[in-house]
Amino acid sequence: MRIGLIGLGRIGLMHAANAVADDEVSELLLTSRDPAKAEREAAALGEKATARATLEDVLAEADGLLVATSTATHPDIIRASIAAGVPVLCEKPAAMDRPALVALDRDVRASGVPVLIAFQRRYDPAYRRLRKEVAAGAVGRPQLVRTVAHDRVPPPPEYIPTSGGIWRDLLIHDFDAVPWVLGERVVEVYAQGNAFSGSPYTDCGDADAAVAVLTLASGARALVSGARANGQGYDCRIEVFGDRATLAAGVDSRTPIASLEEGAPPPAEPHEGFPERFDTAYKAQIREFIDVIRGKAENPSPPGDGLHALEIATACELSRRLNRPVAVTEDGQLV
Repeated sequence: MRIGLIGLGRIGLMHAANAVADDEVSELLLTSRDPAKAEREAAALGEKATARATLEDVLAEADGLLVATSTATHPDIIRASIAAGVPVLCEKPAAMDRPALVALDRDVRASGVPVLIAFQRRYDPAYRRLRKEVAAGAVGRPQLVRTVAHDRVPPPPEYIPTSGGIWRDLLIHDFDAVPWVLGERVVEVYAQGNAFSGSPYTDCGDADAAVAVLTLASGARALVSGARANGQGYDCRIEVFGDRATLAAGVDSRTPIASLEEGAPPPAEPHEGFPERFDTAYKAQIREFIDVIRGKAENPSPPGDGLHALEIATACELSRRLNRPVAVTEDGQLV
């Protein structure tokens, strides 16, 4: 299996390392807008990795393509790949707004070429188990959900203006995970956020700490919190409270909470960030992508599945700006 990769930032290099470590990958073909960097990174990754000058060169040889470039470039790269008949695993979101994602999803469906969106929590063992347990009735009737997405170290300042903001960049994973775990749509949001760090967040109307209350179709509510810098450590978890039981994913000895209760054990060394916390999920994602390419597995995260997460993120932006709840209709309209 020959896998291509475009985009050599932090997430791209993580995907590259996971791909060359996978026994099913015989060669990794790297390309970048900086050809010299592609050459350097290929050399650093070892004999399974080689550089190519252009995306077209990669698509002429690859069996599948990993896309880890900025969000604005995703639609054009995906369309080029499906035109070449090359399946894609693309970082989230696949497009920056709903009309663009709807159009892209239509083109992908028409092509018949598999395109997976990298919502890595769908590949995490605990998140998958939580979804199955909720569907089986283990928690009873879900009433409340709480999610936490707190980075330990903030992204570089130059990343913020192109990130899509805290809702589309950081919390979109939670906006995908909550409806996916509960098996129902979000119908209303109410969101607030602050830019405690000032610039560059204030310069582009972004926030570095934010919360949102999501109302689901059943009436259950989810409290979602996101933060760009948590000095205690990387914290990512989801808790589902039902009338029968409470189940969680991401709560363990490394959860970065220091309890002040007498006799409580101190937390173990917390995760540094999402690559470490979701290492198993990212590796499973590569393997499942290969299985989809070979026709051995169904696509677990097509572009259309990311549409609702993007609708929720957009509704949160509007809610914060208007300082009021915003409804999300079945056809994606925000009211």
